[in-house]
Amino acid sequence: MTAETAPESSTLGSKSVPLDLSQDVALLTAALMDINSVSGNETELADAVETALRGIPELRVVRDGDSLIARTELGRRERVILAGHLDTVPLPATAGARGTVPSSWDSGVPGEGILYGRGATDMKGGVGVQLALAAAMFDGGAAPERDVTFVFYDHEEVEAVKSGLGRLVRNHGGLLGGDFAILLEPTDGTVEGGCNGTMRLEATTLGEAAHSARAWMGSNAIHSAAPILARLAAYEPQTVNVDGLGYRESLNAVKIHGGTAGNVIPDRCVVVINYRFAPDKSPDQAEAHVRELLEGFDVVRTDSAAGARPGLNHPAAASFVAAVGAEPKPKYGWTDVARFSELGIPAVNFGPGDPLLAHKDNEHVDADAIRECLRALRSWLTA
Repeated sequence: MTAETAPESSTLGSKSVPLDLSQDVALLTAALMDINSVSGNETELADAVETALRGIPELRVVRDGDSLIARTELGRRERVILAGHLDTVPLPATAGARGTVPSSWDSGVPGEGILYGRGATDMKGGVGVQLALAAAMFDGGAAPERDVTFVFYDHEEVEAVKSGLGRLVRNHGGLLGGDFAILLEPTDGTVEGGCNGTMRLEATTLGEAAHSARAWMGSNAIHSAAPILARLAAYEPQTVNVDGLGYRESLNAVKIHGGTAGNVIPDRCVVVINYRFAPDKSPDQAEAHVRELLEGFDVVRTDSAAGARPGLNHPAAASFVAAVGAEPKPKYGWTDVARFSELGIPAVNFGPGDPLLAHKDNEHVDADAIRECLRALRSWLTA
């Protein structure tokens, strides 16, 4: 039996926490944040989301591990995908940090002011908007003008091989077709088109080990790495215009290691490099660019992920940008819009919260920002 013909499975457990999707979306976000879902620990939250979604009769719900797909099947001419990940980075190690679990309100009044806690921006505010939309689409007997596929997935904050979205693509790709996708990552309520690609490489220098008291008997591999660092320090990153958006690149040494002991001349040194490249380049082209810069050195690519073009010229994307009203921006970091782009689906990032607060010990979001994101999406979906 193939994944496409397999039954619509559920791994619903007994610890499912009821979620009230009809409550204010900021309060719903707080309820989501109160369920600890650090990567690898998403089951309780996935159970709660599944229970809530199965309470909406107009949705077809499919679960795969701790990831879910929920679809309307209204026969509309256009299908939109709204996607968000359930997991968060680990809780703050700093004692007394406010960006933790459970959530808290700066006003002391639930639903008013600033909401603190892990996932406030990345990205339970966006997930709250998804769930609120799913529950509200059929209020009063009305139906949305577009078919919608909601995607909730696990393991986004860890290595790509564990990605729940990647697993859904492999196992249920037929349910992920669409004309346009919106990833509800935090963007401060502004559309951010596409994303830069990312690549990690290692540049290695070799020397000859010797006793440090007789250094002239060896060759210092760490010293030999100095030209690599000099070239990277002198590198001037480009800003590349892709379909009207300017993607700023960056190329940096992010780690260096070498040597075996305090009295041994090192015979090997590795410089780890991260290249954030504009979506006009393929990973192979990006690698060639770094190799040209570091000509003469042994360079190996260890990891890469292609970027995504903004796709704002697609009619659905253009109408969404017009509905939001703000000038779109490029996404400098890599996000899962790239996975949708690989499927041939134009995708943008749009969600509540300041992305610069993601993963911080004081992670927080304004309640009104969550409400405004919900308002903009609901208005567009029903227009």
